[in-house]
Formats: sequence, structure tokens, C-alpha cells
Amino acid sequence: MKKTLLSIKIAGFICGLAAAFFYGYALNVLQTPMPVDEPKIIQIKSGTSLKKIAQILQENGLVQKDWQFVLYSKINKIYPKIKAGEYLFEHDVTLENVAQILADSKIYLRKITFAEGLTAREISDILYQNELLEGDFVPLKEGEFLPETYTFSRGEERQKIAAQGKVAMQKVLQQAWDGRDVDLPLKNKEELLVLASIIEKETGVPTERPQVASVFVNRLKKGMLLQTDPTVIYALTQGKQDLGRALMRRDLTVDSPYNTYKYAGLPPTPICSPGAASIMAAAHPDKTPYLYFVASGTGGHNFARTLQEHNANVKKWRQR
Repeated sequence: MKKTLLSIKIAGFICGLAAAFFYGYALNVLQTPMPVDEPKIIQIKSGTSLKKIAQILQENGLVQKDWQFVLYSKINKIYPKIKAGEYLFEHDVTLENVAQILADSKIYLRKITFAEGLTAREISDILYQNELLEGDFVPLKEGEFLPETYTFSRGEERQKIAAQGKVAMQKVLQQAWDGRDVDLPLKNKEELLVLASIIEKETGVPTERPQVASVFVNRLKKGMLLQTDPTVIYALTQGKQDLGRALMRRDLTVDSPYNTYKYAGLPPTPICSPGAASIMAAAHPDKTPYLYFVASGTGGHNFARTLQEHNANVKKWRQR
């Protein structure tokens, strides 16, 4: 009996010692940071096994041993929570940190930016040139995509970003149309978008947009030709390329519904994708008597009420 009790005590002691050792080892594994000298991005594709994920982590120096991550993940049921995508690791991490980042689905999002005033063709080119995106998308119509910065994860479908841009544009456009000035000479929000696209192309000075808008609104109310160069350039290029040269007098005779020197009213479609600021300027133009404007030579424009004043401004611009 005494020998049996002694054996049990010895076995208990050994088990306790082993448990303490295992606990200490496990604690060391969980709390020992792995050095991350520079940011690391790892990609986990859909359907990747737990073992493969662990191998990827070990290969990138984010865990000591792949089996340690496998064991920890199984005990804490981490694997079912891990989603496909890229994950960014910027600082030293422990195994526990790595597991938590993956379990929380802290997917690294990349950015793609579309400048205001791009045409549908230019926006499409940017989408196709980004090698981190995949798939085709329904061809964009001119002006239906809101130029903004959008986030995406590696391998995301181009169609998803195209759809986001369309939804964003409709939201901004509807809000602007619903809150527009009541005396605008525009029939619908589509015409508002066309006007905004012209404003976008005419000036890059934010504070000038409402003034530029006022000139075109005043001309529309009087039945005057808009006579805006960007529409003629669009008539010549259809938004597929830059004109590559200065606009010439003979260009103003091109027979196109986009030639606002020849045809009255707004062109049939937008000539680019305007930003939210230009759309709001079209919806809320300044109240001015201006009917003309010309480049000032210093980045902005000089505005005029009469043709005589305008010709004087043109003369100043040419002298500059």
C-alpha cells in the first residue's frame, strides 16, 4: 500500500512537472515576439488549408514553427474565422497576435484613385492596368462613375469597383438634384451631370466652380451658345485620348452635337466624370451677371458681363 501511494505521488509529481514545463513552453511560444523589421503582407487564398496557412506564416517569419500555429488554432478554433485576403504585419508579433489578426479578419485594403475629370475610357484604363484586380466589367458610360479613392483587397473583381463608382455617382447626383436651386434651366439630373462635367473641365480652381457654373446657366437662360472648348475637344477625341495639341479655329467648325460653338444647349452626354464639388456647383451656381470668361494667365479666369469686357480680358491674356 505504501509503495502504491509513493508511486502515485511520484507519478503526480512528474505529471505536475511535465505540465509546468509544457505550460512554461506554451507561454514562451505565445509571448515571444517575432521580429518584423519591415512591413510584411501575406496573402491567403480562398480554400487554403490550416497547414498551408501555418507554412506561409513560418516562411514569412511570423511564427516560430508551423505546427505551433496549427495546434493553437485548433485549440482556439481560429481556422473557421480566417477569411481569404491579404494581411499586413507592421510590427513585431507574437503567435497570439498573429492568430488574433487573422481571426478578426483584419484584411489589408489597397487603394485606387480616380482623379476628377477623367473620361470613362481613362477610368476603364486605370481599372484594367491595376494588376491586383481581376475580371472584366460592363463598359462604363460617360459620367456615370464618381471619381474618388476606393479600397479593395487583392484579387477583387473590377466589376465591384465599377459598381461602387456608379452607386456613389447616383447618390451624389440625386442629393444635388433634390437640393438644387429652383431656377435652374435644367430638365433633369442627367442635364445637371452634363453641366457639371463641363464645369469640371473648364476650371481646376475650386473657388471658381460656382462662377463658371453661373456663366453657363446665364447663357442657357438667354438661349446663347455655350461656346466651351472642352466640348469641342471631346467631339474630336470622344474621350479616348488627349487632343495632343492646342485647339485651333478650324476645330470649332466640326459637325458634332458636342460642338457647343455650333449647336445650342447642352451636349447629349457628359464629357467626363465630374467630382462632387463640380456637381454641387452646377446645382448651386453663383448669382452673377457674367456671360464670358477667359484664362487669366495666372491659373484662374477673368469673368466679364459684356463682349467688350471679355475682348479686353482676352487681350490681356494674349499679352501675358
